[in-house]
Amino acid sequence: MMSLEKFSLGLTGGIGSGKTTIANAFQALGASLIDTDLIAHALTRNDGLAIPQIREEFGDQAISEDGSMDRARMRALVFNDSAAKLRLEAILHPLIRSQTEQAAASATGDYLIFVVPLLIESGNWKQRVDRILVVDCAEEIQITRVMQRNQLSREQVLAIMRNQASRQERLAAADDVILNQDGLHLIKPQILALHQTYLNMSAQKSGSN
Repeated sequence: MMSLEKFSLGLTGGIGSGKTTIANAFQALGASLIDTDLIAHALTRNDGLAIPQIREEFGDQAISEDGSMDRARMRALVFNDSAAKLRLEAILHPLIRSQTEQAAASATGDYLIFVVPLLIESGNWKQRVDRILVVDCAEEIQITRVMQRNQLSREQVLAIMRNQASRQERLAAADDVILNQDGLHLIKPQILALHQTYLNMSAQKSGSN
């Protein structure tokens, strides 16, 4: 488990909640972002560290012509086969964790933000970070955003959401919440206020180390 000297925040939210936009706003103010989704993508691209293990475990059909993991095929496989999902996670999770720890150790921002889409589902992030920030919005807004952004049907979006923690579960785990329903310009004051709070908490943590 990571032992972090810097103040750290876990940022999460359901699909379509606007996690990335809000994380980028904090980064612009001076926070260091560590996005576990981006790390996972890097591990599964054509030269990624996970590719040899994925090929060995799932065969050549799991690898695209360009040498990256065939995400569509693997997504369909793990969606319908819980054992395959566990096999893939057994490959990816240790690599994601080690890459995350390396990124945290070299981060130079005022404080750390771990952007983790499945933070609530992953179980132990609550013990690994100082606070959890949830980006929240109404489920109908999530559905509309993802349908427009990803060109998915309503049923496809609902299927994804059913495999994520519920809105209530995320809110129950949150120390801080940003309601992101009406655009970034309306929540910028809240982001600025939270950033100042996190700077203060960071200074307190640094002073106690």
